[in-house]
Amino acid sequence: QVQLVESGGGLVQAGASLRLSCVASTRTFSSYALAWFHQAPGKEREFVAAITWSGSSTYYSDSVKGRFTISRDNAKNTVYLQMNSLKPEDTAVYYCAAGGRAGNYLSSRRYDYWGQGTQVTVSS
Repeated sequence: QVQLVESGGGLVQAGASLRLSCVASTRTFSSYALAWFHQAPGKEREFVAAITWSGSSTYYSDSVKGRFTISRDNAKNTVYLQMNSLKPEDTAVYYCAAGGRAGNYLSSRRYDYWGQGTQVTVSS
């Protein structure tokens, strides 16, 4: 069982930056693909970004491409989401996820473990 704990959310104004962190409790962290999803009120959970186990490849939704950067530090069992130029439509609960199976990196079905989420609110 892998536990994921997110942090770094908060209330910011449009145009600001935030960095989310997610720490995993597992000795095999480096074997997992990692991702961030978000869920706005009344909407389904949506893919934001993903990174392969080695960190050699990353994937982004069109809405965040060029503004957000996903990265990982396997020595610290941590995945990050650097969010720049935040917009009110980025407001959501952000979840990190870890998965060891093959499949589409953009699909929530690929990931077996989920954190509890951290709230990001962007005011206009």
